[in-house]
Amino acid sequence: MVREDGKRNFALQDRAGNESSVFSGNTPRQAALKAARRLDDVGDNEASARRVEIRMRERGTSKVHIYDAWAWMTTAPPDSPSWMPSKLKEANVSKKGIERID
Repeated sequence: MVREDGKRNFALQDRAGNESSVFSGNTPRQAALKAARRLDDVGDNEASARRVEIRMRERGTSKVHIYDAWAWMTTAPPDSPSWMPSKLKEANVSKKGIERID
């Protein structure tokens, strides 16, 4: 379902179909990137980060978007504001496909 502001809601699912969180975004990838930044298993850099499969069910439809997600820690830019931490978590996703549920 599309909200008034154009965003859609995506529920993060595990393999059993249990939903733990809801992320919103204009596209499924945008919501998956938000979910990927919450991964606990992070690498020191993008190359060493472990890939994890995440499944995002689009609310109001029968689609489950499947992604490989990974996150890593990076240093903050030198011109960052004082309130920003010195280490930041970055993430990326790669789409594997769409699954339809009954």
